[in-house]
Amino acid sequence: MTGLLDLQGKVVVVTGGTMGAGKGIALRFLEVGAHVIICARNEPKPTIAVNERETLFVPANVRKLDDIDRVLDEVMKRHGRLDVLINNAGGSPPADAATASPRFSASIIDLNLIAPLNFAQKANVIMQKQDDGGCIINIGSVSGVRPSPETAAYGAAKAGLLNLTTSLAVEWAPKVRVNAVVAGMILTEKAEIHFGTGKTRQAVEKTAPMGRMALPRDVGDMCLFLASPLASYVTGASILLHGGGEWPAFLRASKG
Repeated sequence: MTGLLDLQGKVVVVTGGTMGAGKGIALRFLEVGAHVIICARNEPKPTIAVNERETLFVPANVRKLDDIDRVLDEVMKRHGRLDVLINNAGGSPPADAATASPRFSASIIDLNLIAPLNFAQKANVIMQKQDDGGCIINIGSVSGVRPSPETAAYGAAKAGLLNLTTSLAVEWAPKVRVNAVVAGMILTEKAEIHFGTGKTRQAVEKTAPMGRMALPRDVGDMCLFLASPLASYVTGASILLHGGGEWPAFLRASKG
């Protein structure tokens, strides 16, 4: 493959890359020739592959600094460089903010904000030493830019992740670009937890102007753009990937 979206030979780490949006991201980078390393607590079965090219899986809990080190040590051992880090691992089950335990809230914030910061810090050390630097992409959420009822700690963490993105972009330029993808509804294996199934999910999908949820591949496409030479002057950006968002509630209410 040739062209500006050709990442042939680039070394890419995707956290939480075994399923959902992370799997979609990993597959997209495999398709354009990158070496893709995924990390998560559980190994994917079957192995994630495209045309006999496979991801490398390294078991890791991104909340643990030693696990982050192990992932990056393996990357450097095999490839000697790191071009792209995609902080995708995250999420939260629904929880009532009035009764959620402090331990639960701390765990959600740790996964969705502290872990990406820690991984980014360690990746930056490697990238700053490379002649062509590197690129870090944080997978955010619309929950960080609007109210997030039933996932309050998650929304707060994702809001923090967007501010972190802009701060790191300023501090680490010009060698390292840092951007965020602000994702809306994504049709993953666990979509039913938040969006239901059957007619319920169809009704939810119709609330998006595009009439559907994003596919994991859609997230991968945006990450591919941000990691490519086409985005060489893009840093500190938070790009909305939400199918147009939602109709304002007052407009729906006013029409009865």
